[in-house]
Amino acid sequence: PLLVDALQARLTEAGWGTTPRRTSAVVLAAAGSRDPDAKSDTARTAHLLAARLGVPVLPAYAAAATPTVDTAVRTLLARGRRHIALASYFTAPGRFATESTQKAPWIAAAPLGTHPSMADLVLHRYEEALTTSPAFRELASA
Repeated sequence: PLLVDALQARLTEAGWGTTPRRTSAVVLAAAGSRDPDAKSDTARTAHLLAARLGVPVLPAYAAAATPTVDTAVRTLLARGRRHIALASYFTAPGRFATESTQKAPWIAAAPLGTHPSMADLVLHRYEEALTTSPAFRELASA
């Protein structure tokens, strides 16, 4: 949910919410990985973002996985979506974020970066690791 908060905020900053939902959709652009768990996590985040926004959200990848951003955009266009935003699932600007942004047919959100929800997520994960991993607790207390 914290990631979805940050993604929604970045989309809003880019101009999301100014068009009818029936013509809108989002491509969630991620770096990509050959790790099936990473792809599964991105798909889960896309599902949560779709539920939050009330529009289709397709995960897409800059490298090492499919579909690509171009393919996801074409898929949504074929489904009659005309206002396709790009949600950046990148933590910082860089090659993949820039290339993905350039493929956005409408608006593109900034990377997650310093959004307050990202700091909350890091703190949550740290606290979670402290409670679930004895080795991590030992390392953190050293």
